[in-house]
Amino acid sequence: MSVLKNKIDFALVFTARNANPNGDPLDGNRPRTTYKGLGEVSDVCLKRKIRNRLLDEGQNIFVQSDDRRRKGDTFRSLKDRADNEPALAECTKQIKAGKKTREDYARQACEIWYDVRAFGQVFAFKKGKKEEEESDAVSIGIRGPVSIQSAFSIEPVNITSSQITKSVNLETGKDPDKKGSDTMGMKHRVDFGVYVTYGAINVQLADKTGFSEEDAEALKEALRTLFCNDETSARPAGSMEVVKLIWWKHNCASGQYSSAKVHRTLQVTCDDQGNVSVSTANLDGLDPEVLDGE
Repeated sequence: MSVLKNKIDFALVFTARNANPNGDPLDGNRPRTTYKGLGEVSDVCLKRKIRNRLLDEGQNIFVQSDDRRRKGDTFRSLKDRADNEPALAECTKQIKAGKKTREDYARQACEIWYDVRAFGQVFAFKKGKKEEEESDAVSIGIRGPVSIQSAFSIEPVNITSSQITKSVNLETGKDPDKKGSDTMGMKHRVDFGVYVTYGAINVQLADKTGFSEEDAEALKEALRTLFCNDETSARPAGSMEVVKLIWWKHNCASGQYSSAKVHRTLQVTCDDQGNVSVSTANLDGLDPEVLDGE
């Protein structure tokens, strides 16, 4: 794999139509909004979708959800997945014996899992040669080069709430049939919203985790196809769509311009018919690659 040598900034523009892009569990699973009424999709939600897309593309992912685990992966926790990785199990023994360091463990984990070398991870295990000698836990922190912000809509969103029947009969043979006490429920959706998120890839951190040019291309494709195979009852097929992915590749490791300045060049508008327009202001020597979503 070729080493990543150029800083990368990116922006993703997507729409939500009659969908719940990211429910808030503290607010009855209503779509997340700011105090000003702007729609919000958290960075954690976006990373989950990116991991799912990378799994679909055959990448080895450490943080997997139960409903999207890789075929043959039976581990229900991150600890089990890490402990049952032969290379890491051997590395742990070598660390306890004083023959390897935590940096060796981190390097090995980055080689195995894409999301570890991209987003970082914290591993924790105990030290000591015997169980009765084990005391203080040792944490191995890995700082990933890929950062992504929460997405916000360009205009306040309108949320529609509908009452639904969410349970069926619990018992039959009685008159009337017995139903659950929580028969009625609520379902919420954003009528329409245009969301924008920004991110960047840090070359210095990429060098430490081994994040490569090929990894960057895989991330680009995952972002471009973010909502493929992501359908749920809250986000029906076709309700979430990537409009544009804007990819700025600098000509040096530190970047020609700050990420803030690069991100400010993006201009996103939407007319009354829901047609989205995306444009970027010129920065001398930095031309973005603009990709359509799938």
